[in-house]
Amino acid sequence: MAVNVILLFCIYLGFSRFKNIRLGGPDCNPEFSTWAWLSMLFNAGIGLVLMFYSVAEPIMHYSNPPYGEAGTLLAAKNALNISYLHWGFHGWAIYALMGLSIAFFCYNRGLPLGIRWVLYPLLGDRLKGPIGHFIDIMAVVATMFGIATTLGLGIQHINSGMHYLFGIGENANVQVILIAIITLFATASVVSGLHKGIKMLSKIASVMAIMLMVFILIVGPTLFILGSTVQSTGYYLQNLIGTGTWMEVYRGTHWMDSWTFFYWAWWFAWAPFVGLFIARISKGRTIKEFMLGVVLIPSAVSIAWISIFGSTAFHIELFGQGGITEVVNENIATALFSLLEHFPTPLFSIFFVVIAGVIFFVTSSDSGSLIIDFITSGGREKTDVRLRIFWALIEGVVAATLVFGGGLIALQTGSLVTGLPVCILMLIMCYSILKALRKYQADSETDK
Repeated sequence: MAVNVILLFCIYLGFSRFKNIRLGGPDCNPEFSTWAWLSMLFNAGIGLVLMFYSVAEPIMHYSNPPYGEAGTLLAAKNALNISYLHWGFHGWAIYALMGLSIAFFCYNRGLPLGIRWVLYPLLGDRLKGPIGHFIDIMAVVATMFGIATTLGLGIQHINSGMHYLFGIGENANVQVILIAIITLFATASVVSGLHKGIKMLSKIASVMAIMLMVFILIVGPTLFILGSTVQSTGYYLQNLIGTGTWMEVYRGTHWMDSWTFFYWAWWFAWAPFVGLFIARISKGRTIKEFMLGVVLIPSAVSIAWISIFGSTAFHIELFGQGGITEVVNENIATALFSLLEHFPTPLFSIFFVVIAGVIFFVTSSDSGSLIIDFITSGGREKTDVRLRIFWALIEGVVAATLVFGGGLIALQTGSLVTGLPVCILMLIMCYSILKALRKYQADSETDK
């Protein structure tokens, strides 16, 4: 229920009397162009894992649905609807609330760029003591495990692609080696800073993702994809409340434990990192622009991505050669590559996806390193480069440990454990930011 509360609160802020408040004050101009801003927040948010699940999740819900008969047209429609729920408005609202709160208190109230200060209207200067330290420690731990989950899933995806291309084995040992190699590239990127390495790589990854989407849309069943996208998106919007509040209480099953609950925990675990990163690049945006850019547009892109790849996979299963379901049930990491094998130049497209995955991995890792550095340095943006290198290497070590120690189960458990405290913090944050916005609005009207 917490995710529904946060989504409704974000919708309220986007249309409320606070919508024209500018982060940084009325005369502040955006630091980044709209394209750079959107590409950076999307790449930091879910780019890497969305590529991992783009085919796998719809197919798994299609072949093993939480309700209804498997392998039917209705199962396909429900599979897309559930996938949209996990990657759509609810998740991005979590990022938006965290990012807006951090940005407002930093740019409009002059507080340091950090997690603890989102509760300043409630706790005041007490946040300078143990309470604030605890919040920042919780944010660092949640960020570390959230990033490790993403990097762990991403490296399985990259390893699977390299297996297709070069016959490299798919196992934990290979994945740990790949994490070590790619972490070195991420370390080089994070040293170059926000305006160079991260910004440039985010743009490259975004362009590659768009090219991949267009390729599948053209060579795939175009009319089926377009029709499926329109129909399934309408179904998702019509059933947003019902799907978002479904708890399977009358069924006595536990399907949501490994899917929906895991996703919500993962979004919450990553909220301190992505929220702080979005706050850092959003100075000069109004609250309305912020909500549109962080909730609506990324959700639309996520839905389009899942629609194109998921619908293409369903067309192959329902009207074509089939076989993707069996591959996905055997190894979820091979899902996207098994789909690409059905279209022209499979080796080139798979190689393209692997390269894009590496870039997504690097942008996620170096963005996370930068943000953890912000948190642990008390919000200072200019910090010792050696600290950035340290955190980049630690992220790789944590991801490698989870992959080697338990694979997907360990990654999911890490997110579940660290996501709950952040969820509680964000529910309190709703009242905190509302109180602060009301005071800011009143002060502004008094000054006039």
